[in-house]
Amino acid sequence: MNCLLVDNSNTRTKFALGNAHGLGRWRGVLATADVSAATLAGLLDDIAFEAVVIASVVPIKAEVLRTYLGARAPVHMLDHRSPLGMGIDYPEPAQIGADRLANAVGVLACHGVPAVVIDSGTAVTFDIVSAAPAYCGGVIAPGLGAMTRYLSETTALLPEIVLEEPASAIGKTTIHAMQVGAVFGYRGLVREILARICAELAGHPKIIATGGDAELIACGIPEIDAVHPDLTLEGIRRIALAVYSAHP
Repeated sequence: MNCLLVDNSNTRTKFALGNAHGLGRWRGVLATADVSAATLAGLLDDIAFEAVVIASVVPIKAEVLRTYLGARAPVHMLDHRSPLGMGIDYPEPAQIGADRLANAVGVLACHGVPAVVIDSGTAVTFDIVSAAPAYCGGVIAPGLGAMTRYLSETTALLPEIVLEEPASAIGKTTIHAMQVGAVFGYRGLVREILARICAELAGHPKIIATGGDAELIACGIPEIDAVHPDLTLEGIRRIALAVYSAHP
């Protein structure tokens, strides 16, 4: 069965096909603000699929996706009641974002547990899976892009910048100084949070990075074991297999 996998995040909505053999080569992406019946038709009308799993953190767009895609195939909305293959050690499981659950499933399947997933996007999230295995909590902080946009939007003279590796720690221009503060400062934030998580988590967790800024941030953090760009989609695929094998 070919399943359409949808990762509906705050900034971008990513699409992939997956089945029991893995993720397919086709990928699609829309800016989340642009998701509509018309844009979905333009992207997906020539794509064949028999079922859909949607991981959404944007309720208004989740309904657009559910309505449009539900007219073509069965749709499963990923949440804490989905077949995750692990427990949830969290007081209010309904509060856990669908993307974060997908990351937990993906890291369990691909890297083993205990594990910490660092997902660098609009926000940076840390998701922790214990050796049980169980999703046992996480951390949410502002994303790298959000932090740099905030500076340019709330100051008169600071520009928007392209995020890239600074040549040195002492900035010689305004843009260079902002890149130092963003990239080196952000790595410091990630390493401090990670150190405190690992001090509390039993065992020696695998540290896996994913998300749009993962490569840039991870190259300066030796504690990170691997960068896995498709981790969220892989988690959605694993959940799709469980959903549609139980309900053919």
